[in-house]
Amino acid sequence: MEHLFTPYAYKGLHLKNRIVMPPMCQYSVTKEDGVATDWHFQHYVSRAVGGTGLIIVEMTNVEPDGRISNRCLGLWNETQRDALKKIVDAVHAHGSKIAIQIAHAGRKAENAEVPVSASDVQFDEHYRKPRSLSTDEVKLMVKKYQQSVKYAVEAGFDAIEIHGAHGYLIHQFHSPLTNKRADEYAELTRFGTEVIQAAKAVMPEDMPLIFRISAKEYVDGGYDVDTAIALCKAYEKAGAEIFHISSGGEGPIGSRGKPGTHAGYQVPLARAVKHALKVPVIAVGRLDDAQLANATIGNEDADMVAVGRGMLRNPYWALEANATLNKINQQELVPKQYFAGF
Repeated sequence: MEHLFTPYAYKGLHLKNRIVMPPMCQYSVTKEDGVATDWHFQHYVSRAVGGTGLIIVEMTNVEPDGRISNRCLGLWNETQRDALKKIVDAVHAHGSKIAIQIAHAGRKAENAEVPVSASDVQFDEHYRKPRSLSTDEVKLMVKKYQQSVKYAVEAGFDAIEIHGAHGYLIHQFHSPLTNKRADEYAELTRFGTEVIQAAKAVMPEDMPLIFRISAKEYVDGGYDVDTAIALCKAYEKAGAEIFHISSGGEGPIGSRGKPGTHAGYQVPLARAVKHALKVPVIAVGRLDDAQLANATIGNEDADMVAVGRGMLRNPYWALEANATLNKINQQELVPKQYFAGF
């Protein structure tokens, strides 16, 4: 039976285990230039030392006004690319694989003077009212995503994740709550499809494309997992190969839907997508307990498990998980410098 420490391979991505560090914003750029700093280097490389199979760099944005804040990472120039390459090389040196999440915050860009979105629907009273992108601007935005992906490939990343979740720009296009357009991009999956196709055009054939999606919207009138599955099918047809299943983020919590607070609350969503599409999925959401994370793999609910807050608390979460589960010999995972501790 497969378990948390069973190796996993998809195309050219070969992981030593099923443990994923999901993208988590650090808001730690110091010069507001989008360039990764020493903090980012230490943050990601320490998780490689800690035995993580796949590390996904936080939401990294395609243009300055696409960032949540001016302290978020960007990937629209070569300086940013070269700073990320140093992180990639060091992560590889410690035996882990690394991906990057490419994104645009859309109407949730807090420091943009006038944020942009699919339509001029405001997130809430605390955010600026966005303006709707013109048709030509949407097409230009697709090219910006493509350029960021091209830089990521040049930096040596092992996979690309396109961010289509948590109420950011692609989510704003594929949600009926925020897409009120009358042009060709009124078709809910058109923008996301074009971004995926543009990304694939500059990616090596053996490099997987991961798509992160909110499989449920927690607002009145929001979509549920059945609609999310239909979205995923369209994105799979466009070229997405692995789905990272999250939920929420599109607006204030409505009365009819409440996000779970219990361990593993998003696992049923990952299971539903996996079984409907027969594709690899990453489960995420309160999976910090090693036994639960292992059960998620063993029960075939997901192919990989992303541990977020648990890995913020402990960069060596994977080492501790194996000490608990005893699935592989510790010498296979623990750096020799730390082995006496185990």
